[in-house]
Amino acid sequence: MDAGPIGDAAATRDPRRTAYRRITLRLMPLVVLSYCCAYVDRVNVGFAKLRMLSDLHFSDLTYGFGAGIFFIGYFLFEIPSNLLLQRYGARVVLATIMVVWSVISAATSLVHTPAQFYVARLLLGLAEAGLSPGIMLYLTYWFPPARRGFALGAYYVGVPLAGIVGGPLSGMILKAFAGSTGFRDWQWLFVLEAIPSLLVGLVLLGFATSRPEQAHWLSDAERRAVQEDLAAGASPYEVHAGLRTFLLDGRMWRLASVYFCELVGLYGLSFWLPSVIRASGIRDVATIGWVSAVPYLVAMPVIVLSGITADRTGLRRLHFAGFLLVGAVAFALSGLSSLGPAGAVALLSVATVGILSALSLFWGVPATLLGGTSAAVGIALINAIGNLAGMMSPWMVGWLNVHTGGQQAGLVAVATFMALGAVLVWTVPGSQERLRTRKEIR
Repeated sequence: MDAGPIGDAAATRDPRRTAYRRITLRLMPLVVLSYCCAYVDRVNVGFAKLRMLSDLHFSDLTYGFGAGIFFIGYFLFEIPSNLLLQRYGARVVLATIMVVWSVISAATSLVHTPAQFYVARLLLGLAEAGLSPGIMLYLTYWFPPARRGFALGAYYVGVPLAGIVGGPLSGMILKAFAGSTGFRDWQWLFVLEAIPSLLVGLVLLGFATSRPEQAHWLSDAERRAVQEDLAAGASPYEVHAGLRTFLLDGRMWRLASVYFCELVGLYGLSFWLPSVIRASGIRDVATIGWVSAVPYLVAMPVIVLSGITADRTGLRRLHFAGFLLVGAVAFALSGLSSLGPAGAVALLSVATVGILSALSLFWGVPATLLGGTSAAVGIALINAIGNLAGMMSPWMVGWLNVHTGGQQAGLVAVATFMALGAVLVWTVPGSQERLRTRKEIR
């Protein structure tokens, strides 16, 4: 990370270019690490499931409901968390969120009954609710609309990074502690994977900067350039008078519906990926962990490149719909028993590319419509409603698995929602996003 401003002469020559390079190098690693830790703690239950269900005598339906109830807490506390961030600043609020959820995630190791499992997941959702919408709001403080495709793409690299690191790590922990007495392998999984979140939260508290005007590590010329870009990008936005105007704004509901369909795919992939790989013929938990990293590794560069091309062309909806539709088809086919491990992983890789690229591309659409406090509430509202998919998706797949005796029906159901999202994005009233993007890139 940068240590301080560059010389005044260099900054005067091209303050805009140097400013965004500094912002990227100083803030984005923290942002990516934060989301990576959050995602590992959110979905490591998918690996814990491989051992936990037999130890605690839980069914797939119990697991699916417990995995999903996280998002009820997530839904309830997203808007309050973003309003707190708007008031008290990103540094304090985001760091507090990470420290609190790391403690709750570790405490999940102590559950023994379905009710305890449900309560732990609900509390984890309450604690983690503000991180994702908070970071998305935080990025609007630093990057104008024309540069947010790149910023959001870099941010969502945290998802495949979590898969690349979290999958093998989870598999190794389960294997290392297999057969342990007292504390079981899945319990160690929850405890050990909570530690990075605690550490990153403390780093955020010490190193994050809430807004450009507080960035002592930018020169005066660099701060002015960023503030000018943000002011120019903010001028066309609509500001809502209150929550009632949000609830009456049809665009918010359409955007939330699109995001809901996208997240049915994301959490279908995240919570059931280890199970799909195991059903393809791989049984060793450590091997499952390593293999589960492959789709995320393939997706990582595509996420960033898709954001850059969307910025350059302004065709955000087309990018979003195309990636999501391709991901839907691949995910629906990934569970076919005739594929074998290689075929299943290949299709899961295509599905992951589609789902994660669409995830980062989506936020370029509402970012062109909202500003100020409206951005804080609007992003949180869309994210809160959309993330209810996290409640429905694992429960739906678990229910279909139990009642059909296989996983194919659940995968097809998830893919159907994804395809619906690719269609619904075209119903959101158009904006001047393409024209504005071309004008703002300098």
